[in-house]
Amino acid sequence: GTLYRHFPQRSDLVLAVLKDEIDACADAAVALGAAHPPEVALARWIQRYTELVATKVGLASALHSDDAAHKALRVHLHQRMEPVVEDLLAAARAAGQIRSDVTAADLLYAVALLCHPVPGQDSGYSQHLVGIFIDGLRP
Repeated sequence: GTLYRHFPQRSDLVLAVLKDEIDACADAAVALGAAHPPEVALARWIQRYTELVATKVGLASALHSDDAAHKALRVHLHQRMEPVVEDLLAAARAAGQIRSDVTAADLLYAVALLCHPVPGQDSGYSQHLVGIFIDGLRP
């Protein structure tokens, strides 16, 4: 009964869990930025974000969906992630380690697109594609 008082529908519980994982990923950006040089911090955070999106079935699709049910998740992700990702990007730009025309939103959407399931491939394939993307971010 306690569970249903807090989460009347299963989707409410799933949303709460995903929001917690999004928050942890955003917090990781801050920690990585403080502990590593800009290019390393950015690359490690992108891999962390890739793990989140690639392993949560349907998250990549939800982030690109027009479905109103997914709006709260998209809004939360962008409110939490964009500022901390922009900080990582700004540090990498200042160090001359990344292209100047990449925004936080570009990065978030690109990785989510690269994490759509590919038939016959596991989530490791998403990591491979994102690795190619990371190489393309360099000037």
